[in-house]
Amino acid sequence: MAKTKTHTRFVCQQCGRVSASYMGKCPQCGAFDSMLEEVVHDESTVKKSAANVRGLSGRSEPQPISKVGGEAEERVPLAIGEFARVLGGGIVPGSIVLVGGDPGIGKSTLMLQMAMEMAKTQKVLYVSGEESERQIKMRAVRLNDKKLPEQLLLVTETSLEVILNHVRASQPDLLIVDSIQTVYLSEIDSSAGSVSQVRECSSQLRELAKSSGVSVFMIGHVTKEGNIAGPRVLEHIVDTVLYLEGDRFQAYRLLRSVKNRFGATSEVGVFEMREGGLSEVTNPSEAFLAERLVNAAGSSIAVTMEGTRPILVEIQGLTSPTQFGNARRTANGVDFNRLLLITAVLTRRVGLKLAEQDVFVNVVGGIQIDEPAADLAIAAAIASSWKDLPVKADVVFIGEIGLAGELRMPSQMVARLKEAQKLGFKTAIVPKAIRVGEAYPKGIEIIEVRSLDQALDVALKKS
Repeated sequence: MAKTKTHTRFVCQQCGRVSASYMGKCPQCGAFDSMLEEVVHDESTVKKSAANVRGLSGRSEPQPISKVGGEAEERVPLAIGEFARVLGGGIVPGSIVLVGGDPGIGKSTLMLQMAMEMAKTQKVLYVSGEESERQIKMRAVRLNDKKLPEQLLLVTETSLEVILNHVRASQPDLLIVDSIQTVYLSEIDSSAGSVSQVRECSSQLRELAKSSGVSVFMIGHVTKEGNIAGPRVLEHIVDTVLYLEGDRFQAYRLLRSVKNRFGATSEVGVFEMREGGLSEVTNPSEAFLAERLVNAAGSSIAVTMEGTRPILVEIQGLTSPTQFGNARRTANGVDFNRLLLITAVLTRRVGLKLAEQDVFVNVVGGIQIDEPAADLAIAAAIASSWKDLPVKADVVFIGEIGLAGELRMPSQMVARLKEAQKLGFKTAIVPKAIRVGEAYPKGIEIIEVRSLDQALDVALKKS
């Protein structure tokens, strides 16, 4: 009988790097005191036989690609429209989805709402490693005081072997694991939440999904940097990665797709946190502009693309004489380095004296804007505050700013203009089109400019 050998290794809990000896600082990710010791059992080659080889479909037989079924898989409809939009139109049977977000942002609430909706037509197994069945029942009653669905099964368990036994016994159509960092395999000596446990548990749940057709949703903790805790390979294992974003002190939550094998990436669903849980916002542009103060200096409207959806947001800028030697730059909702670039262009190319001004920029509603198409709106808000001249209330700004002060055309311009027109805006200041593409929509005045200086002259012209 072959013996099983054991040895120890040190694994970084942030990036998964393996080292034979302990190191205070991980050389790969730079994290301090993240190397934990793990005991590894070397499997004997006698045990490794063809019968033990695991596959996603339970078999390993090559076949011609022409004979592989290519029909589109029927998606399971989801009553929560914003959730279905982010997933690409519904839940794909046999898919595995990872949902991450900051503590208290509403991950468990959203998944329980989805579970109760799906339990009306399918059998759902909700596995929690952090809360008891009573706690989940109390939240379910708060979210839906009507009759609770009978096909929603609850269990509190952290052992993956026991969870898989429950799946085989109950035969659910949908499995929700809250959270993957609390689940462990007894054959691995490291504690729950370690790199080895998270990687192996996720791999086995993926095999369950692909071989049985059960849709699996996993909730994942995030690190202080905002990334999902555990090895980076965790995001490669799953089919879809969703992040629930937003400020806990704001009412709005954004469910953002950063990876989706069955739909568009960077798609966004907008929710509002209310007493009865997360309520979907079908028209986020109107919601973000609801409390806007019209004709106020330092306010402009940007049209940003979140996935395939154009969203109008209000950008506020404020300049104030600095009281210290160095002027401050504060960005909330926009990239800080992008703000530095825009203020530098305004100072050098437009002639605004911002070197002795503190500059503050805020995106209303708690949304985070990453694309450069909002550059022109940010610059207009700063210039409006510096000159103390309001921008017209029915004007939107679309354009990327270059270092020479020129404006560049962003993508999907027609979709942005149609959304602005639908919300009643009469004028759009955009870069001058060099390439002739799709015709602009009628009913909205298009002012094409080549430089930032020209755009600000038009936007801040006294009527």
